[in-house]
Amino acid sequence: MTTAVPSTVAHAGVPTASSGSGGGPDPDIGGLTGLVLQVIDSMGEWGVALMLFIETVFPPIPSEVILPLAGFLGGAGRMDLTLVLVLATAGSYVGALVLYWLGAVIGFDRTVRWFGKLPLVDEDDFRKAASWFHRHGKSAVFFGRLVPVVRSLISLPAGADRMHLGTFSLFTVLGSGLWNSILVLGGAALGTQYERVEAYTEWIDRAVYLAVVVIVVAFVVRRVRRGRAAARSTASE
Repeated sequence: MTTAVPSTVAHAGVPTASSGSGGGPDPDIGGLTGLVLQVIDSMGEWGVALMLFIETVFPPIPSEVILPLAGFLGGAGRMDLTLVLVLATAGSYVGALVLYWLGAVIGFDRTVRWFGKLPLVDEDDFRKAASWFHRHGKSAVFFGRLVPVVRSLISLPAGADRMHLGTFSLFTVLGSGLWNSILVLGGAALGTQYERVEAYTEWIDRAVYLAVVVIVVAFVVRRVRRGRAAARSTASE
C-alpha cells in the first residue's frame, strides 16, 4: 500500500520521508530530517513550535535542521512566515522555562545527573553552560541563545541562581527570537537551497563569541579605569 505524500512539504517542492520510489520511505530523507518533515507537515506552524520546544529541552535535536526548512516553506507560501517566527520563539521560550524551573526547584547538580542518563547528552555540556553563565552573568542568557548547546542549557544555571524571571524571560525571548529569525529568514531567502543555512551558522557562532569577548574586555577596561580614577581621587585627598 502506497503512502500519501505529505501535502505541505511536497507541494512546496521538498522531498519527503514518504516520497521515495514505490511510496516507501526515502532513505536519503530519513532520520532527524525526515522526522522534522513529518511533524511540520502534520502540524504546520505549531509543529515548528513543538520541535523548538523539544530542541530546547533536548539539545541533541538542532534548530539548524528545523528552522531553515520552516523558513523555506514560509517563503514558498505554504506557511505563514510571521507565525512561524512567533511560534518558534514561543516554543523556545516554553522549553527554556521548563529548564529554568528544573534548575530552580530541583537544583543544578541533581538535574544534570538526571539528564546525564539520557542518550546523546553529555554532562560536560551542562558544566560548560554553567561556567558561561557564571562568567558573563545575566547577559549570558541573551548571548547563550546564539551558541550551540549553550542555548538550551543556559536556563538551568539561571534557574538554580534564581535569576529574576522577568529578566530571564526578556533575554530569552530576545536571544531566541534573534537566532530563530536568522535561520528562518535565511531558509526563506535561500529557497530550495535552505540546507545551506546550516553551513553559515559556524560563522554566526564565531561572531557571537567575538561579540562576547569584546563586551567582556570593555567591561574589564571600564572597571580598571574606574578603579584608577578612584585611587587617584583618594590619593589627592
